[in-house]
Amino acid sequence: MSEQVLRAQLVELAASLFARGFSVGSAGNISVRLEEGYLITPTNSSLGRLDAASLSRLDAGFAHVDGAKPSKEVFMHRAFYTARPEAGAVVHLHSTMATAVACLPDVDPANPIPPLTPYFVMRAGPSMPVVPYYRPGDAAMEPAIHAAARGARAVLLANHGPVVSGPSLRDAVYAAEEIEEAAKLFLLLRGANPRLLTAAQTADLLSHFG
Repeated sequence: MSEQVLRAQLVELAASLFARGFSVGSAGNISVRLEEGYLITPTNSSLGRLDAASLSRLDAGFAHVDGAKPSKEVFMHRAFYTARPEAGAVVHLHSTMATAVACLPDVDPANPIPPLTPYFVMRAGPSMPVVPYYRPGDAAMEPAIHAAARGARAVLLANHGPVVSGPSLRDAVYAAEEIEEAAKLFLLLRGANPRLLTAAQTADLLSHFG
């Protein structure tokens, strides 16, 4: 897929996320891998008002080479790309339900949202660990995200929100949307002793869909 097409796709998908309340104000950032480098949303930009021509372009070493000044959270994306060579895109949101789960002190930090639905398992993976709290923009969180991402396609940043990877930009966005819906279900069912997918059912999904 050409860089021009990826630029247009990023703007389109970001606007869709914004329009449906997955991000507000200037919250959140999205990146996509190019043949030689990356595109990422600019700092202090709204996902609903991006300009394809002004997206930040980074080289293969994540240095800014063109476009507007990149998001201050480039390191968050770098952590995923270096931990998961198959990652083609990374989406970071402050979506309400997933962030609510990230604020709960009594969830399992290794797997805060249990396997309630097959699509959560298929898109987000069997686990989505919680990374301990760091101040937004603090590059000290990069090693913690990198360590968690080596075994997971998505993580929850404590009291902050989800960071999600996917083999393509569309896959990463779909996974971020699925995580938000899974978080909503989890919060609705807290205290209700819901039926979870079994370990065998989860393994079956992963063997079929990866």
